[in-house]
Amino acid sequence: MISVLDALVTGLVYGGVYALLALGLTLQYGVARILNLAYGDFLIAAALLTTLLFQRYQLSPLVALLLLAPLSFLIHLLVYHLVFVPLERRSGSWRAMEASSILLAFGLSFVVSGTMLAIFGGKLFSYSYLLVPVKLLGSVVPANRLLAFVLALAFGALAYLLLVRTRIGTAIRAIAVDPDGAPLAGIDVRRWAGLTFAFGGIICAASGVLISMFQTFNVPMGITFTLKALVVVILGGVGNALGALVAGLILGVTESFVARFVSPGLTLAAVYALFILAVLTLRTGILGRALR
Repeated sequence: MISVLDALVTGLVYGGVYALLALGLTLQYGVARILNLAYGDFLIAAALLTTLLFQRYQLSPLVALLLLAPLSFLIHLLVYHLVFVPLERRSGSWRAMEASSILLAFGLSFVVSGTMLAIFGGKLFSYSYLLVPVKLLGSVVPANRLLAFVLALAFGALAYLLLVRTRIGTAIRAIAVDPDGAPLAGIDVRRWAGLTFAFGGIICAASGVLISMFQTFNVPMGITFTLKALVVVILGGVGNALGALVAGLILGVTESFVARFVSPGLTLAAVYALFILAVLTLRTGILGRALR
């Protein structure tokens, strides 16, 4: 019973971070219609910078987050306007550019990961931060993982409230539901899509910072995080923030139980299995497609 509880608590902690991880991607795809396959590589870039700042200057990852969030916003905004907007203009419409944007994002992934590999190589990175055991529901959880979980839920809750309780969120949801009809309501689709893509970049950087606090990583792991984000997006429904939270928790618990009771080497296989199951059975995700 205790081992089951340990696996559940661990899974929920990881699931909270996965939910935040996927929230940025689901916003980028649900609103800007861009399946950003370089998402995990940008996440690794944020994790790397956080690690270097901690190792060289003893800068807290929480302070690093305050520095990297606006930087990531600007970088993603530039990527959107310099890379994807010209593609949309050539395609003629957002719907026509979706397939081409996947190929373009795939190439962008190689550029980002290749640049980091050339600079840092494939070595593993980690640092010790808040390695203090904390008892939670009868289970022992490292304080850094618990902090990452709490911050992930806090960021996710703020993003969700922004989407459902503000006029900005109303415009974003309108674009997610009907990008062709949104201009009829006076919504500048390109402007808000770009800002949403950049906001997804903030969430991507935040996820990278939080993951660096408790997990060893290297540059090639970017594709793994992109895959996990895609699984959560499909499970939760494209563009659905609340669905991302639920699906993230499901993925975290699944990984934890497979690692604890089956084999740690099969956790990635479990992720692929969830991905295939979601594609075959969930046309609109657990809670539907649109941001409601």
